[in-house]
Amino acid sequence: MTFTTRPEIRGTFGVVTSTHWIASAVGMGILERGGNAFDAAVATAITLQIVEPHLNGPAGDMPAIFQKPGEDVQVLCAQAPAPAGATLDHYRAQDLKLIPGSGLLATVIPGAFDGWMLMLRDHGTMSLRDVLAPAIGYARDGHPVLPRVANQIAGLAEYFAEHWPTSADVWTPGGHAPEPHSLFKNPDLARTYERLVKAGEAAGDDRVAQIDAARAEWSDGFVADAIETYLAHAEVMDVSEAKHKGVLTKSDMAGWSATYEPSLSYEYHGWTVHKTGPWSQGPVLLQALAILKHHDLAAMDPMGADFVHTVIEAMKLAYADREAYYGDPLHSDIPMEHLLSDGYNADRAELIHATASTEQRPGRGAGHDHLADAYIARAARDFGAAHAAPQEPTMAHLTEKRGDTVHLDIIDAAGNMVAATPSGGWLQSNPVIPGLGFPLNSRAQMFWLEDGLPTTLAPGRRPRTTLTPTLAIHTDGRRMVFGTPGGDQQDQWQLIWFLRFVHHGLDLQAGMDAPLFHSMHFQGSFYPREAKPGEMMIEPNFGDAVIADLRARGHIVHVAEPWSVGRLTAALRDADGTLRAAATPRLMQAYAVGR
Repeated sequence: MTFTTRPEIRGTFGVVTSTHWIASAVGMGILERGGNAFDAAVATAITLQIVEPHLNGPAGDMPAIFQKPGEDVQVLCAQAPAPAGATLDHYRAQDLKLIPGSGLLATVIPGAFDGWMLMLRDHGTMSLRDVLAPAIGYARDGHPVLPRVANQIAGLAEYFAEHWPTSADVWTPGGHAPEPHSLFKNPDLARTYERLVKAGEAAGDDRVAQIDAARAEWSDGFVADAIETYLAHAEVMDVSEAKHKGVLTKSDMAGWSATYEPSLSYEYHGWTVHKTGPWSQGPVLLQALAILKHHDLAAMDPMGADFVHTVIEAMKLAYADREAYYGDPLHSDIPMEHLLSDGYNADRAELIHATASTEQRPGRGAGHDHLADAYIARAARDFGAAHAAPQEPTMAHLTEKRGDTVHLDIIDAAGNMVAATPSGGWLQSNPVIPGLGFPLNSRAQMFWLEDGLPTTLAPGRRPRTTLTPTLAIHTDGRRMVFGTPGGDQQDQWQLIWFLRFVHHGLDLQAGMDAPLFHSMHFQGSFYPREAKPGEMMIEPNFGDAVIADLRARGHIVHVAEPWSVGRLTAALRDADGTLRAAATPRLMQAYAVGR
């Protein structure tokens, strides 16, 4: 018998799991009131903006992957692109080598709100007011602030007061950071969402018309007006230790909307695993599976050194291809068919040897070898670079001054299922827009200021985000959704959890309670974009013998604090309609609920 920190939630009516218990309860409440998984997803997500403001916000970004029974899997892309003014010439004129990890130059068009509204309009059933009411209530009346949020604000209070006074007004009311567990309110954000609801209701009784009216008010009404008014004069400090003006305009916001697209998938041991496209890092999980298909993972101890070593080495190879080749496929030719082909990955699998690699080894042969060369040179240049603290995720062993991400998975009784990984627009990314109660995002830091790359900064191009929810379907009728916050670690932690589920029979919760690890070998996605060849992090409950074995194989092993790696959640529907869900106990925030 496997003992876990929590039970695997089981039921038939519906399951909701997210990175905060309040948000999970809100989503379940929507299902109880007759809403479907899409209504619940929107209510859960907007609530996460309130209760985890250090991890996401209304002006952030969001990919979702979802399926209705009997229909194809779809991806909702609410990762908006760079503004029209985000040109290489303009950014180079600022004497920058990297786009800062915070501040106005790091901002792309806000995407999250429009994405959630598109989902609600096309796939939900409830009114805008009913879905937004819980979040408005928590912003207006207060919620018990997480200690991590309180500590994050306290650590930034002096910076806000000196450099970002609009943020000081919101996050340190009365000049003081909130005490852990005290009621924290954001009345400006409550009013913003209430105004959007009223703008929708002014369009009449039709729910679709209401939602579209709210979308228009966001992108071309008072929200866009407030952003443009602020940016017209704002010049703010960022992590480059200089002040910069932004390039986002109201016309940028008015000219963009979230979109749908097909998923990218790969067959693995009876499962069809669906991911977002190469504008995200999602395909690295598929590439890792394609490599690991050539190794007998089932014969390995899932908590042993052989398993850890093999998976780490496969991830190094997959992530090297991410860095070399991924980007917005609307702007670059991304060789995904080649990168997922059997012959290519059989050759890649042979690169996994008994000792740890310290080389960056993107693959070749798709007519893009110059990109592989460019990545190797870039990683060598930035190895060991002395820059400011990285500006994204995650966990207790990393600095409190970094942003992160949230996640949710929801399945309803009808079998509708949604996984989404909202992020960006966190409280440390940018100053709060006066009167709106939220800051802009910092996703543009994922672009390069070098010519000729799939990730070169360009107007209208999507940054290659790390956000990457997953949906998987088995030939026996099981379907599941899962994901995690964690920046570059997202697909690493998901991969480990999925492999143990498939090959070793760990149930949803047991897999989340099991110790985790990740590689830091490849170039990071976030400022300052460091590469750390051969380095990895592992939780101590693997045991001293495993850690010593990995070091003997050449891995540079950093041992994390106990229970500090990964924030996984998952939900599954069996073929008979039974629903299951689980959430990590790490950080004591995520919860699964259901009945």
